[in-house]
Amino acid sequence: QVQLVESGGGLVQPGGSLRLSCAASGFTFSSCGMRWYRQAPGKERELVAAIFSNGRLSNYADTVKGRFTISRSNVKNTVSLQMNSLRPEDTAVYYCNALRSGYADVWGQGTPVTVSS
Repeated sequence: QVQLVESGGGLVQPGGSLRLSCAASGFTFSSCGMRWYRQAPGKERELVAAIFSNGRLSNYADTVKGRFTISRSNVKNTVSLQMNSLRPEDTAVYYCNALRSGYADVWGQGTPVTVSS
């Protein structure tokens, strides 16, 4: 079964940190570019961070650059998002996404992140 399962979301105070994880199964993870998206209430889904299949290149939305770090393990079939210096405007549901050449993208179910005091 092709799937992505996110974990690690929760409630954190402003300035705090969270680490999101996404476990992949049912497809060739090491061949896929991976992305994290987020969707805040009443807003469109936005791309937060992306990493190439070999893990050597990554890029970030300007709003998270310098605070978030995306990484992956092609041994464990996981991709992570380390989020530091969190702000209330980072509150959203975070989704993991796999780009598969010649196939439909794979999406996780999402994990909610709330940044509030």
